Amino acid sequence: MPGDASAEPRFHGTLIGIRVVVFDHEEARRLYALGFYGKPLGVPKPRGADFDAPLELGLVEAVYLAEKGLLVVEDMEGRRLGVEELRRYAASVLEDFELVYTVYRDLRDKGYVVRSGLKFGAAFAVYEKGPGLEHAPYLVHVVPYSERIEPLEIVRAGRLSHSVRKYFVIALVEAPGSEVKYMAFEWSKL
Repeated sequence: MPGDASAEPRFHGTLIGIRVVVFDHEEARRLYALGFYGKPLGVPKPRGADFDAPLELGLVEAVYLAEKGLLVVEDMEGRRLGVEELRRYAASVLEDFELVYTVYRDLRDKGYVVRSGLKFGAAFAVYEKGPGLEHAPYLVHVVPYSERIEPLEIVRAGRLSHSVRKYFVIALVEAPGSEVKYMAFEWSKL
């Protein structure tokens, strides 16, 4: 059961820089099938979990899976990292990790499939069903409540989202771990 500390984690990964790699191909397939976690190495657009490759997870995904009790992460020397140690490491190497993680966890806990939105200039591309089953309908930008957003930034992000047929969503976070509020924008012509 996810999050049950007494249950034996089902997946094992190795921390390599800013990624966690699940080298066991069977574990990689099962983890990917569980919710489109990670990206199979050398497989640009996987069609389901029918691949024979290691699985690369981002640190945000790895911390989430470790917190749920599904993933054990070891360093390159084979030393097991605790969840809090992995979280501190992620915060030390990723800008705004805690705010971004707060939004990632909120979306995943609500049942969405959350992938990197970097190629769209967003924090996340968010799916209702999953990649390969649909195009991501949402691009999510993470913004702290205290940050001022210029109108031109909203217009730019909105136009980009519209050009790739996605809703532009701002996820507002007051503090790490706090409630996330979402504002969705749809481009319209007057």
